[in-house]
Amino acid sequence: MEVQLNISVLTKLFLVQFLLAFCVAQDFDFFYFVQQWPGSYCDTDQGCCYPSNGKPASDFGIHGLWPTNNDGSYPSNCDSSNPFDISKISDLVSRMEQDWPSLACPSSGGTTFWSHEWDKHGTCSESILDQHGYFKSALDLKDNLDLLQILQSAGIQADGGSYSLSSIKNAIKSAVGSTPRIECNTDGSGNSQLYQIYICVDASASNIIECPVMQTGKCSSGVQFPSF
Repeated sequence: MEVQLNISVLTKLFLVQFLLAFCVAQDFDFFYFVQQWPGSYCDTDQGCCYPSNGKPASDFGIHGLWPTNNDGSYPSNCDSSNPFDISKISDLVSRMEQDWPSLACPSSGGTTFWSHEWDKHGTCSESILDQHGYFKSALDLKDNLDLLQILQSAGIQADGGSYSLSSIKNAIKSAVGSTPRIECNTDGSGNSQLYQIYICVDASASNIIECPVMQTGKCSSGVQFPSF
């Protein structure tokens, strides 16, 4: 009788662990890989502060790699027991400083920004990517998605000119095979400007996919692309 009871308890524990693992593995459907244009981040009433290691390159920088559900909702802050630990990405820091700079004020080296991204978004993907894998996946995506070159090749220059929203989307779709989500902000004069570009990738963070949901990004039909 005692043996049967122990087997029953073990079976239940196994089922609970299986269900928990299944739930963790199924808590998002894809990633938004988000890059931001520094010229638009800085060209607002709020302004910006350059990182402690100097002005970033005139290129799109990583904002984040965000687990997202097919209905547009997203998990956040999934595991407070696994906080950001820079020692786990020590070999990536030089790439992070170049490709994932913080423009927030006060000026910083990026650690606060990276910690926020891991705590809010990265912890929700830890069933697939550990901290090193999470940040390396984003950096590798950046290496393979040269958005500035894609736009320049289509005649869209970061020179303060105005371009149609459709031309920006079409240029990126033609190059990567997926329709991007474009987010705009406004400069001090109220002009709509190209701010962030969202590319959808699968749950392994390795393959570009067509976005399951396309949310609006508050852009006008004509979008400025400010210099930086």
